[in-house]
Amino acid sequence: MSGVSKEYVTDNEADWRLDKWFNVHFPGLSYGRLSKILRKGEVRVDGKRVKASFRLEGGMEIRLPPLGKEERSVSNKPKMVRRISDADAAIMREMVIYQDNSVIVLNKLPGLAVQGGTGTTRHVDGMLEALQGDGEEKPKLVHRLDKDTSGVLVIARSGKAAKELTESFRNRRTNKIYWALVKGKPSQQEGAVQAPLDKEPGTRGERMAVSENGKRAITDFKVMDNASGTVTWMAFRPITGRTHQIRVHATVLNTPILGDGKYAAKEAFIDGPISKKLHLHARSIEIDHPDGGILSVQAPLPTHMRESWNLFDFDANDDTNPFEDVDNA
Repeated sequence: MSGVSKEYVTDNEADWRLDKWFNVHFPGLSYGRLSKILRKGEVRVDGKRVKASFRLEGGMEIRLPPLGKEERSVSNKPKMVRRISDADAAIMREMVIYQDNSVIVLNKLPGLAVQGGTGTTRHVDGMLEALQGDGEEKPKLVHRLDKDTSGVLVIARSGKAAKELTESFRNRRTNKIYWALVKGKPSQQEGAVQAPLDKEPGTRGERMAVSENGKRAITDFKVMDNASGTVTWMAFRPITGRTHQIRVHATVLNTPILGDGKYAAKEAFIDGPISKKLHLHARSIEIDHPDGGILSVQAPLPTHMRESWNLFDFDANDDTNPFEDVDNA
């Protein structure tokens, strides 16, 4: 039997129940055995006793007791192997904008899900094998983007790299900048939205709302350019990492992101020759590289957003950091 060990929750596993996490990583561990080691406090999350229903957050440390070989092994049940099509493999390779021995960075296409879910069988996580190359391990997701959001998506090429990158995301040692085209113009040229977020009650799926009892959520913003008050090009920097944070905070500013019918209904659309797709793009990231130093990557705009930038005569090639002089503490 192996000794006590530690694992770290990746950002794409955020909001999973603890029992789901164990089922995915240790399918040979029965629910009865899991319940027993939880009751005895042999499993700890960030040093605390938890229940099977505990909801995880990216970067959390899970302490594991010694487990038998059969408990650590995968299920013996035959699995259906879904082959990645040549076309999908090509798309994955075309999205790569940076790679080295530890990290791959994609410019994710809008409309492509990062992970699977109900009714979603085609997603980045299911096609990562196309990027394995000569590596010994299958690449691993370390954070997420909404399906309709394009841009920078960081992939780890090993478990060690995944641990280091997840820790950087967890400890906010990252600088992520998003570009968006919004309807209207905010009352301030720059500032910060501080509005706690929680899941909206009911059965409307993964939808967030501002709530006094919600989790702390802060987003820096800055106006980059404006077209006669009709639409504004804005840069957003999320200080925290809540689901749909930028999309909700944009509505707090009374400037809904164009194409975001989920949070602004008809107010998210304008007349004219402009795409109805979501105009939100993860433009750049700066993060601690697992091998030392800082990894800094920018992602070009997707086609529909570049067309909109051209329509309003905005500079789609601007490579400045609008928050360079803003305190990130």
